[in-house]
Amino acid sequence: MDKLRITGPCRLEGEIRAAGAKNAALPALAASLLTEKTIALSRVPEVQDLRTMRKLLEHLGVDSSGSDEVLELRHAVPSEYDDAPYELVKTMRASVLVLGPLVARLGHARVSLPGGCAIGSRPIDQHLAGLEALGAEITLDHGYVTARTRPDGSGSPGRLEGARFRFAAPTVGGTENLLMAATLAKGTTILENCAQEPEIRDLGNLLAKMGARISGAGEATIEIEGVESLAGASHTILADRIEAGTYLIGAAMTGGEVTVRDAVAADLAPLLELLAECGCDIETSDSSVTVARTSELRPRNVVTAPHPGFPTDLQAQYLTLMTQASGTSTICETIFESRFQHVPELRRMGADVEVHGNVARVNGPTRLTGARVMATDLRASACLVLAALAADGESVIERIYHLDRGYEAMELKLHVLGAGWRVERTSEDHR
Repeated sequence: MDKLRITGPCRLEGEIRAAGAKNAALPALAASLLTEKTIALSRVPEVQDLRTMRKLLEHLGVDSSGSDEVLELRHAVPSEYDDAPYELVKTMRASVLVLGPLVARLGHARVSLPGGCAIGSRPIDQHLAGLEALGAEITLDHGYVTARTRPDGSGSPGRLEGARFRFAAPTVGGTENLLMAATLAKGTTILENCAQEPEIRDLGNLLAKMGARISGAGEATIEIEGVESLAGASHTILADRIEAGTYLIGAAMTGGEVTVRDAVAADLAPLLELLAECGCDIETSDSSVTVARTSELRPRNVVTAPHPGFPTDLQAQYLTLMTQASGTSTICETIFESRFQHVPELRRMGADVEVHGNVARVNGPTRLTGARVMATDLRASACLVLAALAADGESVIERIYHLDRGYEAMELKLHVLGAGWRVERTSEDHR
């Protein structure tokens, strides 16, 4: 099993290009199930979750091919399978995103309840309630969700029907699933209290290129006028704000200066505002974001929230940064109830962090020292990399398959930023 061996301290300095957003690419790939025409996607990141999604789509009859620059997908002849089996989706929650497109186009789907990071309960009840509002019949059995449309007059699967549905709470996956399903529903669908993340806006842009009639994607209310069929399209995936934010926090963590090309400053606004308050210089342009650490770090509190609030996917990285700030800060996690699993590993490296329920209290600055640590989820693995870069001595980070789910060649990008020999991927046991 691969590990990262990191020798710190190391100052990050230089320029990298943001990869495509994993959380935008996953629904974009799922959207290929909505049409028999070719979908051509650029800037699809080379991460494990995308490889898993491609395997799942191939199982469902989607042909995929392409170069390093463009991935082409075509669901011309649906396969005999309408299921997303447990073996293919047990490691990735986003597998549930095939449910809406399949039932919308084929009239039936059977999807294993999804897996993913162990960061707390992430139910799909809102996905299912929304599909029921659109006329789907939902059953749960043996760990699977089955969705069917009501048959038409000839006994064949009918179409979903437009409806008004309000999410009990904003949900990114639920918004994406219902947005895709509603594009082929009969009539008009109005979705209220939607998640407003940039990745939903990106999905709406792709669907519009395919011929969907959508207004408000990325806003609290989305209106979709269903069409009978969708066409092919070409689309470039949005830059990954979480990956970009991780490297920008790395600049602040190590006292360096990092520029991320293609990063969208507006999508990073909650983080950039905090970093400026903490003592960093921020420069933005239409095509890049630069963060430079220019003074002693000041502590700042943060509360995670749905977009446009501070993203939960940057909470672990920001908490790690606060271990180097001069004073006490509090981190309040409001999205997932088990997202402080990285704290015990940071303590092994010398961090002074106390957790009480959904609030972490960070006392800094503390001297971090290299240690053998274990990644517990995707973003926790990234925060341990940042801690290791700032720590004195050698750290070995185990179970980095979590990291590979969402970060494209992180060790190579760290080499570009000056880490060089200090960061090494290895399968050997460095005890």
